[in-house]
Amino acid sequence: MKTLSTIITVLLCLAGPGAYAQESAKPLIKDFVGINGHFHFRPALYKQVCRLVRNYHNMDWDVKTPGDPPSFPVCVNQVNWKDNVYGPWVEAGFEIDICAQFGAFGRSNEQYRELWKDNIAWAYTYGRDMAKYFGPSGEQRLCTSIEIGNEPGQGFDDGLYQEIFTEMARGIRQGDARVRIVTCTARIGSADTYHKSLGETFASPAMQALYDVINLHTYAILPKQEGRSPWARSYPEDPSLDYLKTVDEAIAWRNTKSPGKAIWITEFGWDACTDAALTKRTGWFEKLNWQDVTDLQQAQYLLRSFLCFCTRDVERAYLYYYNDDDQASVHAASGITRSFQPKASFWALKHFYETLGAYRFGRVVTQEQDRLYLYEFVHAHDPGKLIWVAWSPTGDGREQRLTLPSLPAPIKKIQRMPVNELASPDVSHQTLRAGCVRLTVTESPVYVLMQSL
Repeated sequence: MKTLSTIITVLLCLAGPGAYAQESAKPLIKDFVGINGHFHFRPALYKQVCRLVRNYHNMDWDVKTPGDPPSFPVCVNQVNWKDNVYGPWVEAGFEIDICAQFGAFGRSNEQYRELWKDNIAWAYTYGRDMAKYFGPSGEQRLCTSIEIGNEPGQGFDDGLYQEIFTEMARGIRQGDARVRIVTCTARIGSADTYHKSLGETFASPAMQALYDVINLHTYAILPKQEGRSPWARSYPEDPSLDYLKTVDEAIAWRNTKSPGKAIWITEFGWDACTDAALTKRTGWFEKLNWQDVTDLQQAQYLLRSFLCFCTRDVERAYLYYYNDDDQASVHAASGITRSFQPKASFWALKHFYETLGAYRFGRVVTQEQDRLYLYEFVHAHDPGKLIWVAWSPTGDGREQRLTLPSLPAPIKKIQRMPVNELASPDVSHQTLRAGCVRLTVTESPVYVLMQSL
């Protein structure tokens, strides 16, 4: 006899596309949420918000120049990668993506071309030795994926990049075939300062055979406008942005040009500094009136980004950044901690991770621009356990009294996104006929936890 949960699963799947995401199609939230870290990352602190971490790892920290043999775990920068960086992270339960970026070997001038001119084959050795030491089948088992370059962009000669990528990817495969190889950040269209072109760099059969994951960076930067700071950012759902469009375009390209490849978003985020720091802007940031967002907005926008990303065919998303020192400039206030003290975004993400970690995106219940986004999440092992997440997809502090559609199960509790270490606040609501509920919807996501069907 079929169980109730089995019947529910069958009925939802029969309802057609969008009604329920097949389990193989969507990751659990605990396998989706990641963070960008670095040398001073504190695993005991950040394991409260995720289990995936990405680290910037310069090639010039390992060797003085291309051609020199790497000496893992202690290299020319004298950091012990095993004992002081990756080892403690893995012990705390993190899965690590190493972003092997060019650093001093990739500056936009003739010097880097000279560095690489007679050393292309060295990239094979470097990739092999890195995978043999750090890879999931390797000597230390400290990472599961390696990115080849971070943001080489148009300043790094594309032909040279493809040569290096080819050799390094071949080396990684030889060193540990289980390592997932990730492209540098790329996009649809021509390369720019920070991105390579998917069509020009990664479309050929030879290149496609060498990578497993397409790497995207996306930031909610407003279109250029006279008198507006060039770094001005908006809220995630703003229809004037390329923020989500960039992701959708890459997915469409992958589906037609490179099927089977995973897509990761390895950078997205918002700066949030204190008022005191903002008064200390200098240089172009003062002249062009650089502005951050509030701590509350940072928390709201990060959570809502994860929610928007998880509806798409994206396997992972890593927020930028783990910590900051409260500086008023681009990317210098993006941490979810400030001098390792949690911001509102830390507490919001902790609750998000704890509440939805064992769930995966199920369906869009409602998605009305400028009014209401409402998504359903389904428990990994019990499809009868559902959570709805609702919010106002706006950026002006909007609050509205709204009636949600008929709920499929009785309410267990309703909580709003917390902004401090206190328990998530319960939300007052009115239960109406036909299982509908009326409540105040704000720009902070609200979680409707239902009793198991």
